[in-house]
Amino acid sequence: MRVLVIEDDADVAIYIVKALAEAGHNPSHADNGKDGLVMATTENFDVLVVDRMLPGPDGLTIIRTLRASEDQTPALILSALGDVDDKVKGLKAGGDDYLTKPFAAAELLARLEALTRRASAKGEPAETKLSVADLEMDLLSRSVSRAGTSIDLQPREFRLLECLMRNAGSVVTRTMLLEDVWDYHFDPQTNVIDVHVSRLRQKVDKDFDTPLIQTVRGAGYVLREADK
Repeated sequence: MRVLVIEDDADVAIYIVKALAEAGHNPSHADNGKDGLVMATTENFDVLVVDRMLPGPDGLTIIRTLRASEDQTPALILSALGDVDDKVKGLKAGGDDYLTKPFAAAELLARLEALTRRASAKGEPAETKLSVADLEMDLLSRSVSRAGTSIDLQPREFRLLECLMRNAGSVVTRTMLLEDVWDYHFDPQTNVIDVHVSRLRQKVDKDFDTPLIQTVRGAGYVLREADK
């Protein structure tokens, strides 16, 4: 994917651009709001990474300007401001996601990939079924089965598995799960995710030879068929 990084902190910009390039993406960089806005409006990008505090127009002004011109390129806001109110302001300005500094490259990449997947799916018929290996989910009947065997899930477990299946093959961070499954935009400092993932594993993987839910140490979880 082609990514525009608008970030005035040289160290942070180098870190992001390097991570994107190593992951096989095509990053471009602007170190101020003025140049960033020009590049965003004159070139085609799949997703934007926009620092909130910038010289020239700040990040929120850039995003508001793009949305006013009907440019819907997905935008992830970076900021050292991590309060819920700050995140809400960023999302209301037209941002599609909000990541607080400092952050891990793995989480940034996972969030950008999720944003581009959602953008590419717009306008297409809504998915009604998800499948990974022999695991199947029917979103209409709210049913799950593996290798033809029905799996009974609680509503929260269903949402958790749906999130993992929609991002199959990609790391889903704990922060992403808190936001997507629990609607938390802050870390409650509990083991609620660990408990629910453990219960989900008992239902999805326990009686099968191939585990699908894998832990990525220090990053989060990924749903994929184990390497053979």
